[in-house]
Amino acid sequence: MKKIVIVGGVAGGMSAATRLRRLMDDAEIIIMEKGPYVSFANCGLPYHISGEIAERSDLIVQTPEALQARFKLDIRSEHEVTKVNPENKTIEVLHNDEVFTETYDELILSPGAKPFIPSIPGLDAATNAFSLRNVPDLDKIMSQLKENEVKEAVVIGAGFIGVEMAENLKKFGLNVTLVEMAPHVLPPLDEEMAAFVEAELKRNGVRVITSQSANEFRNNGKEVVLTDGQIIPSDLTILSVGVRPENSLAEAAGIKLGRQGGILVDNNYQTNIPNIYAVGDAIIVKQQITGEDTMIALASPANRQGRQVADVIAGLNRKNQGSIGTAIVRAFNLTAASTGLNERVAQLSGLNHIAIHTTGKDHAGYYPGATSLTIKLVFDPETGKILGAQGIGQKGVDKRIDVIATAIKGGLTIFDLMELEFTYAPPFGSAKDPVNMLGYVASNIVEGLSDSVAWHELQTQLNDGKQVLDVRSPDELANGQYPNAINIPVNELRERLNELDRTQPYIISCASGARSYIAERILKQNGFTVANLDGGFYLYNTVKPEDIIHENN
Repeated sequence: MKKIVIVGGVAGGMSAATRLRRLMDDAEIIIMEKGPYVSFANCGLPYHISGEIAERSDLIVQTPEALQARFKLDIRSEHEVTKVNPENKTIEVLHNDEVFTETYDELILSPGAKPFIPSIPGLDAATNAFSLRNVPDLDKIMSQLKENEVKEAVVIGAGFIGVEMAENLKKFGLNVTLVEMAPHVLPPLDEEMAAFVEAELKRNGVRVITSQSANEFRNNGKEVVLTDGQIIPSDLTILSVGVRPENSLAEAAGIKLGRQGGILVDNNYQTNIPNIYAVGDAIIVKQQITGEDTMIALASPANRQGRQVADVIAGLNRKNQGSIGTAIVRAFNLTAASTGLNERVAQLSGLNHIAIHTTGKDHAGYYPGATSLTIKLVFDPETGKILGAQGIGQKGVDKRIDVIATAIKGGLTIFDLMELEFTYAPPFGSAKDPVNMLGYVASNIVEGLSDSVAWHELQTQLNDGKQVLDVRSPDELANGQYPNAINIPVNELRERLNELDRTQPYIISCASGARSYIAERILKQNGFTVANLDGGFYLYNTVKPEDIIHENN
């Protein structure tokens, strides 16, 4: 009978344990979890703060008793593995202040990641500063909220968890300040897509400060001093500046580590030491698009890795194919999601790429309740390979980004996006789904039917002598206008060509880029030099409102 010991529960460890039991009913399976809970919903923790998840008990996914009854697992909570001895295949375990030794035939490390706590003067004395990674962390935050007069909250770090914390603390009734060191919130998104989220946060009363970080904590944490010197009052501070792999156990055992201290594994999750495997947030994975080593701390990959390592140990032919990093977050009434590479990473990786934006509706526009949906697609114009996508909207973002993530995993190209078939009825989608539209727009560019100007290129091209031709209707101009633009509604364009100069290069814009493409085709076939402003006025006004003339300016 094989004895398998798993260090760490939750996503990776428990997925491995339950899959192993389904494949190896006679194996002895022991889970060592240093915390009190072996299976909890860490992604749901912020939503208990606001009361959206009302019962704390709902966050406990499985109890040791239930897992023992169904899967015959030996679960040992509050058992911390302090040392691995590969030479004799034993581990040392601390429980109730006593250390004992346990043997193993196969060892799976699933230690997860720990919050990165920066070294900031005064942080050690800040009694109101917390991070959120597990249920005990949640309990500390809830105690602070219930037992103290908390009015002002500061969230340091505006990644996915930081945005979730800001939202839920605001819904709890606090004044919330969100501080991010990067130039914009949600650094995994590109600047112009993150601008929608930042606007939504501000619209709901969250104070957003970017390009700043906490430089000092004063008065036992009641004052947070930023790098520019401004002082933010705080009754509760949440540190959400990223995570680091929990690698101390592996490093002490002689297991090789990679970038950022992640545990190195092969495509069978085997470490450099025989009979020791590792999965979850602590391991290095291959970015499936670039093939580079990276760390992706997400629940879905961890669950998949746990299942796959169980398959490997049970003798099935299963390989770790890497991850593309698909993630989603809600900010009040807005959803933001991403998959694959953003434009910045594609550029830093030296990849040939183009980025496009489309804006449509989550379902048929004539059916009640339709809302705007903006998607960014990054792709290789030579091969049509899809490199990544980001989506912003109130509804339907998850569906479209999941489809594109599936397309990336399946090796589909932009040309395949045009061919995808979706269920369609007015309450659910459009006959031309937004994902189809991405394929149409991208193929038009690749096939030379359209030339695209990015939002961040507009000012430079205007400085070079090009002219904006705005083909929106007169009513739409009340939403704002480009300085010095010519306005000819697209429906009048053919009859008013004589008002345009064929020696003048034009950049055409409408609300989203759809009508301006029609105008682009008209003008090109009439001898004009034109390009289409990608994303149109809607995108440009969101990311560059200071460059737009508004009636109240």
